Amino acid sequence: MPLKRRKNHAPNPLCPLSACMALIGGAWTPNVIWYLSGGPRRFSELKSDLEDISAKVLSARLKEMEENGIVLRRVMPTSPPSVEYELTPLGAELLPVIRTIAEVGLKLKTGAERSPAA
Repeated sequence: MPLKRRKNHAPNPLCPLSACMALIGGAWTPNVIWYLSGGPRRFSELKSDLEDISAKVLSARLKEMEENGIVLRRVMPTSPPSVEYELTPLGAELLPVIRTIAEVGLKLKTGAERSPAA
């Protein structure tokens, strides 16, 4: 006899959750948000912050984040011109979530609060 399918009683956050995950779910995107939380950064500064990312991928992520309204790209009137990136108000709203993920990651990395195997 097949098992009876149980009804899901969780709130239906599918649409809002999917929309948010589409913004931060890309590779390196949470890392970029993390490093921009300290203030505006130039491309070369972000590249050195994220040592393992290629310039091509960083450029693509920043462009994608700018299109999604998470990052503001500002061309500085210097010679030669430089570009700074900073979080928009929408991007700043993601920081509590990114910080929480980082805290859990730290616990996982240090082995703290692991429950014993059942």
